[in-house]
Amino acid sequence: MASPFSSFLWVILFSFSAFLCPYAHQARETAETHHLIQVSSLIPSSTCNTSASNKGPKSEGFLEVIHKYGPCFESNQDKEQLVPNHIEILLQDQSRVNSIHSRLSNNSSSNKFRDSQAAATLPAKSGLTIGTGNYIVTVGLGTPKRDLRLVFDTGSDLTWTQCEPCVISCYNQVDPIFNPSKSTSYSKIACTSPSCSKLNSATGYSPRCSSTSQCLYLISYGDQSFSIGYFSKERLTITPSDVVEDFLFGCGQDNEGLFRGFAGLLGLGRNQISVVQQAAQKYGQFFSYCLPATTSSTGYLKFGNNGRVSNAVKFTPLLTLSRSASFYGLGLTGISVNGRQLSIPTSAFKAAGTLIDSGTVITRLPPVAYSELRTAVRASMRGYPLTSPVSILDTCYDLSKSMTVLVPRIGFLFGGVSVDLDKAGVFFMVSSSQACLAFAGNNDASQVAIIGNVQQKRLDVVYDVAGGRIGFGPGGCS
Repeated sequence: MASPFSSFLWVILFSFSAFLCPYAHQARETAETHHLIQVSSLIPSSTCNTSASNKGPKSEGFLEVIHKYGPCFESNQDKEQLVPNHIEILLQDQSRVNSIHSRLSNNSSSNKFRDSQAAATLPAKSGLTIGTGNYIVTVGLGTPKRDLRLVFDTGSDLTWTQCEPCVISCYNQVDPIFNPSKSTSYSKIACTSPSCSKLNSATGYSPRCSSTSQCLYLISYGDQSFSIGYFSKERLTITPSDVVEDFLFGCGQDNEGLFRGFAGLLGLGRNQISVVQQAAQKYGQFFSYCLPATTSSTGYLKFGNNGRVSNAVKFTPLLTLSRSASFYGLGLTGISVNGRQLSIPTSAFKAAGTLIDSGTVITRLPPVAYSELRTAVRASMRGYPLTSPVSILDTCYDLSKSMTVLVPRIGFLFGGVSVDLDKAGVFFMVSSSQACLAFAGNNDASQVAIIGNVQQKRLDVVYDVAGGRIGFGPGGCS
């Protein structure tokens, strides 16, 4: 038989449990709607994280992806002073976005680049240029093949690399500069070749002829970097068993600007001279990638699908933007935060459209959409102190006193398809203790929205170009 005292204790315990119940429910609800993560997991290591390898199947067409500013790229080892700081990265990102917006608004200017020894003066159209991307893969070029580290970019079409003898200028790169005279499969494209005329739509510049009637290309970027050289053909080796013969690329003789370390660029756009189109017979215009969570970990780029696509991948139609068919357009219709769709009119996204870009860092949204998102995120993060804005980022938090952080769950809506961002795809770490919402608003509603690479982190992003669709799956890499 229970004593009066023990009965009294049971009454107290019951009352206390009833008092705690609403708080327990609220905590459980918060855990279900937010990501509870260690702050340290958002911070890149000073060493390359090779132990947390990606989950992508290492089959034919598979390439490892590293960040060009991370420790996995040899150019950055023991040279931290050469890596741009966060302000510089954000400014470069804004230059790329400005160029994309200008390109889609069909604006141009008449700046001029000096020509190579054999080239005529080529006018640069800044409205048709964008900055280079952020992620690097290794491919082989020539016979025998030479491995080259190239930045891959879904916003560019022309693949190019620096070439000996560097008639005008070559910047420092990790790999030996490609020497076409030592390759038995190299050849230049003649000005009269139909291939030469393809450069206009791919680069925004009409090709020129050298004094020996060789086709000359020019490609320039939003940060005023550029490459000029011979449009050529060569043997491209994706993996030892995957080779693309007679691959069209730029053999750069004058390469100047903010390039550093990497050997050139791998163009993954939709134009007919991109890798995607030139290798269409082998890979069926199908590729996918996963961008790593931090600059110190690795992801993958994979060509082809071997007839297999994960059931976890959700597809949405691939759209074409009216001003440029090279970009990958998407039908973004809404955004959700913690499972609740924000009150953003669908017309806000339809006004200028949306594209996905591997080279843009911070996602850009229509002004009304960003305003709603910022309000919702700030409400969700009200338990953390706001700090001063950083460059284009106006919602930043001081996490110096937090070991863990509740990160809001953000989702993109594409019609009836909902895609949840990974926990690594919400904030941009400015320092070890300061995190900023990795979204920004466009200046006006007429500018295209851009899904940047922060929001793509750790997702399996699948481009089925032939099938007219793009897919997103969770947890693709480390």
